[in-house]
Amino acid sequence: MIAFDLMCGNGHIFECWFKDSASYEEQKEEGIINCPICNDTQIEKVLSPFMVKKGVSEKKQEVNPAHVLQAIQNFVDKHFEDVGVNFTKEALKIHYGETQKRNIKGTATSEEETLLKKEGIPFIKIPIVKRLLN
Repeated sequence: MIAFDLMCGNGHIFECWFKDSASYEEQKEEGIINCPICNDTQIEKVLSPFMVKKGVSEKKQEVNPAHVLQAIQNFVDKHFEDVGVNFTKEALKIHYGETQKRNIKGTATSEEETLLKKEGIPFIKIPIVKRLLN
């Protein structure tokens, strides 16, 4: 069994258990996963807190999710071109070979995300975190 933290299109975060990752993907594709708060079926996985075990004799070291998100955000900022609100337009151009393949980041509306999914264009939604002082 595997547990995922999920978020609906309205921003409600909840946990759900699945047989395996493939079961999650199958149920999501069929639209049978729904938010227990608002019943929305537009569901995405979100990063969740986790533990890192360095060795058998060492204590578990808790990893701060905010630091993990910060590291991801720093990587994306350094290695992806910010196309802003033109994300969907640029992703479609790249997908259909109209422009050079490259890493891009930006924003998309729910309708644009639906279009990207229908066109078979993979993308990842990363939550924006406040910059840490340390």
